[in-house]
Amino acid sequence: MTLRARNLTVSIGGKIVCRDLDLDIRPGECWGVLGQNGAGKTTLLRTLAGLRAPEAGTVAWTEQALHGGNRRAVARHLAVLLQQESGEFWGSVLDYVLLGRFPHRTALFGYSAEDERIAAAALAQTELSAFAQRPLNTLSGGERQRAAIAQLLTQQAQCCLLDEPLQNLDLRHQIAAMRIFTQLAQQGGAVLMVSHDLAWVRRCCDHVLLLFPDGDTRSGAADDMLTREQLEALYECPLDI
Repeated sequence: MTLRARNLTVSIGGKIVCRDLDLDIRPGECWGVLGQNGAGKTTLLRTLAGLRAPEAGTVAWTEQALHGGNRRAVARHLAVLLQQESGEFWGSVLDYVLLGRFPHRTALFGYSAEDERIAAAALAQTELSAFAQRPLNTLSGGERQRAAIAQLLTQQAQCCLLDEPLQNLDLRHQIAAMRIFTQLAQQGGAVLMVSHDLAWVRRCCDHVLLLFPDGDTRSGAADDMLTREQLEALYECPLDI
């Protein structure tokens, strides 16, 4: 059950994000994606999720091509946490979190008792049980981020792609969120996260992908990627580690 990119070239607005990238995100692995602002980390993540077409190459989940496939079928196995969502959601926090069960839903209308049990467990895991009936649009930025994480957990996907998953979270909830993500990998899930926080990537990721401004990429074990030489080349500034 591997998310696999082969000869992947991604571009946006005439800028090459990566070229001829080969990448395997396997069960039990937690990947960090690092790069400067504007390097194209979000664009690459959306391409890996099958939400946009690559310039060249392929992305597949267990040999099934993602781009142009059945999105509901893909969503049973692959979950995406984006930085920004389009539009506004006017329902309750519980309604929002239950959307994670949509790919698995069998009834034409409504959710099953099992769906609601899974959503309630995700709310408890993100410390939002007391907020279940509150309108989502009344939450703070950090609370909404926790609700998005709860929705992701409710989806129960085998592969999770996370774009800046710690945004708006205070330190306590950053710790809790990273514990959740590392546990997903420890339990056999595949996790890839875009981050600007080197400390968390060092602490929690076993593999790292570096996106350079010229479209070059380097990937491998975290110990090999998170060196002073590699990071100074990536960020084009001197570092004291």
